[in-house]
Amino acid sequence: MRRPLAELAALVAGRIEGDASVAISGVNALEQAQPGQLSFYGNPRYKEALAKTRASAVLVGKDVPARAGVAWVRVDNPHLAFARISSVYHPAPTYAPGIAAQASVHPEASVHPSATVMPFATVDKGAKVGARSVLYPSAYVGESASVGDDCVLYSAVTVAARCQVGDRVILHSSCVVGADGFGFAFDFEKPEHVKIPQAGIARVEDDVELGACACVDRATTGETVIGKGSKIDNLVQIAHNVTIGPYSIVCAQVGISGSAEIGTGVVLAGQVGVVGHIRVGDMAKIGAQSGVAQNVPDGAMMSGYPAMPHANWLKASVVAPKLGELLKEVRALRRRLDELEKKGQGA
Repeated sequence: MRRPLAELAALVAGRIEGDASVAISGVNALEQAQPGQLSFYGNPRYKEALAKTRASAVLVGKDVPARAGVAWVRVDNPHLAFARISSVYHPAPTYAPGIAAQASVHPEASVHPSATVMPFATVDKGAKVGARSVLYPSAYVGESASVGDDCVLYSAVTVAARCQVGDRVILHSSCVVGADGFGFAFDFEKPEHVKIPQAGIARVEDDVELGACACVDRATTGETVIGKGSKIDNLVQIAHNVTIGPYSIVCAQVGISGSAEIGTGVVLAGQVGVVGHIRVGDMAKIGAQSGVAQNVPDGAMMSGYPAMPHANWLKASVVAPKLGELLKEVRALRRRLDELEKKGQGA
């Protein structure tokens, strides 16, 4: 599928510097791109790769110097423009509607005629599956649960009983919406851990994507909520009664404890841990492997363990490798001070 560069640039309101008629057959990274392909440059750390790329065209910002032999397409946001153009060459797959003979759909379930239910998928009693939604083999929609329009549930996905999934939601393989929250009360007399019934639900709003093996626990009472447009990476644990606001990003291996509130547009980088019953404010950004134990103000940038303002963490990171040296110096100074004090007392 070859398209003239001018056509692609028009899709992203780009301004071409170079041959607008060059035919583009696909997209690729700067290092791997070949003649006839388009790439993008949006980070200075790839400056050397930009200088060496064999791509015929590159999406760039407005301040990148021209290079002979490569067409520049100048745009405000090269990464976003690349995403839109890449979609031209990698369109979403289409599926034949209907329920496979090997699927299990309860007589009291409701599956829209335009939906696709593949072999060995299950739709339980009272469950609903919306228009054009797709259930891959072994996907499970539990009793009285609902899945909206234009959703994709990949293999081994579980939407547990009564839980709700909005429109245009993507659930990747083996993710679970509505497992029991981790709630137990300890009986000292027996002794035993007494399970607290997890009677609430998990609700996933429109345009959310959950990565493989992500877990969204149902609430003890009420709801666990994943807000509209949020994107959750693989291997993320979201505990009972957590609320994640709209358009947040939660990267791989994050753990969020019960009843924590994550605001709108928050970014939690990889392996962040958030304790329960606190709030991470709107538009806050938390650096990788940080431990968040207290409320985070709106717009804050935090890093470290325990999490602190990012500027403070940078200073602490510089000092930390030198702590051994500093300790030796402090001990030497202390000894010297003791000697001086003894001499002063002797005088």
